[in-house]
This record gives sequence, C-alpha cells and structure tokens, in this order.
Amino acid sequence: MKLSIVATLYKSAPHLAEFHARASKAASLLAGDDYEIVLVNDGSPDNSLEIAVALTQSDPHTVVVDLSRNFGHHKAMMTGLAHSRGERVFLIDSDLEEEPEWLADFSGDMRRTGCDVVYGVQQRRRGGLLEASTGRLFYKLFRALTGINQPDNIVTARLMTRRYVNALLQHQERELNIGGLWVITGFQQLQRVVQKHSTSPTTYTVAAKFSHLVNAVTSFSSLPLVTTFYAGLLISVSAAGFIAFLTLRYFFIAAPPDGYTSLIASIWLFSGLIILFLGVQGIYIAKVFAEVKQRPYTIVRDVYGIEKNDRSPT
Repeated sequence: MKLSIVATLYKSAPHLAEFHARASKAASLLAGDDYEIVLVNDGSPDNSLEIAVALTQSDPHTVVVDLSRNFGHHKAMMTGLAHSRGERVFLIDSDLEEEPEWLADFSGDMRRTGCDVVYGVQQRRRGGLLEASTGRLFYKLFRALTGINQPDNIVTARLMTRRYVNALLQHQERELNIGGLWVITGFQQLQRVVQKHSTSPTTYTVAAKFSHLVNAVTSFSSLPLVTTFYAGLLISVSAAGFIAFLTLRYFFIAAPPDGYTSLIASIWLFSGLIILFLGVQGIYIAKVFAEVKQRPYTIVRDVYGIEKNDRSPT
C-alpha cells in the first residue's frame, strides 16, 4: 500500500465528514486508489465513532480503530501508526486546524530531498499572548532540561516513511511523550512552515501545559535527579561553613544573638527543599512503577473496515 493517513478522533463529529472528504481527495491525487485512512477513536464522548463507522461502510479505504476508553492523544496516535500499512504515513489531526491538502507539499519535499520525515511547524503560534508565551517557555525548558532539540511550535501533521514509522514504534514507553520520540528516533527530518487554523478554542490550560512539561522532561532526562544531588551537596557545604563560622564567632569574637526568626525561616526553607526533592524522586519512581507493570498503553475494543479480519498492529 502506498499511503496511510492516520488521525485521532476526540469530539471530532463537527469536522469529521469534511476531513474525510478532503483527506480522501488529497490521498487519491497522490496514491490513486492505493491508500487507507485510519481513524482512531480515543474514547470520544460525542458521536464521532458512529460517523466514522458509517464512513467505513461507504468508503472501503477507511478503517476505524475504536479504543476501549480515552487514553490520550499521544497514545492514540501511536496506536494509529501501529495499525497503518502504507509505505508513506501521513499523521494529522482531524479537527481541520491542519489541512489535509498539505500532503501534496509534504510529499514533494520528501521526494525532492529524499528525507524520511517532513513535519510542520507554525511560524507564529496561534492564540493570545499567554498562549504564545507559555508555548515558547515550554519548548525552551524542554530543550534545556533534556538536551533534545525539539523545534518550537511543532504541529501534529507529518509525512513519514515506513522505515521511520517502524523505528518509532519500537519505543514501548507506557508514559510516552510523542514529541520527544519523534526527535530521538532520528533519520533525516525536514521541517516545513505551515499556517495552522483555529476551528475551536484551545482546552490546553496552563496547568495542563505544566503537567505535560513535567511528564516530558522526566520521560527523557535524569537531570532533575542530578540537580537534587548537587543542590543537596551545596546546601550541606553551605550549612557546614555557616556552623564553622558560628563556632569561631562564639569562641573568638562573641556569642551570636539569640532569636528564632532565622531558625524558623531555615526550617521552612530546608523542609520545603526536602519535600521538593522527595517529590522529584517520587515522580521517577512512579514512572518506573508504570513501566515495570508492562500494561498496554492502549486497548483496542474493535476495528471497523473492509479488511478488519486481516489487520493487526505492525
């Protein structure tokens, strides 16, 4: 099969019919009749599944992978890639903020350069000042704390070769961050500037971004653990020096003044640091706990499509 288009569904009902029509047209222009559209229902609470299943009945190119519940966007994307069979795989969101027609331009770049991945980046992040500033901060902190050079304002849309997809699927993390995996999988990758549309208000809050940053950093770097060691060492050396100073002052200069303010402040400071460091270690322990259980990161309830019985994850 020449081409697979993979998209996830979550509250996608208003856009799904148009997305399917435009994706089908873009795919047929590039691959003729030799393509598939893989839609992964990530526990969508609306009628996205019913619409998608109806599409499989009218279009033999469409396959729907129905997950047993909502597992999250990144895990749903990996599941869709695992069910794809094309020599080229175009991953894209189904909400029409990213255009299916980008496929032609991405394919042209891949054909011209011989690269394995062409991915989209926004020249300017959509949204207001808060959205733009928190987005920039996320990427800067991620790069600083992990050493992984993930580009700013990257979007979901990307065209990949089969060998790259197979390599990507070798990662078996349970708590995965797909943006980092895209980078560390390697191969020759080319970015293309795109203009992402706004079809609905973002539900990605500042708290969600912070949680995503913590998960991303702890998934790819041990730097927070190393930092706690050096911070503890610095505090210990500073405390030892201060104790030596007080001892010398007591015996050779004068007794230090009585008072509890500095004592209480110190207790609060160091107690907070201890709890913070334990919390950092707890995050890593929780990740180890999740990994050693070896639970599947998604569970497929059903697969709809003409080749349902012949389809299994790659």
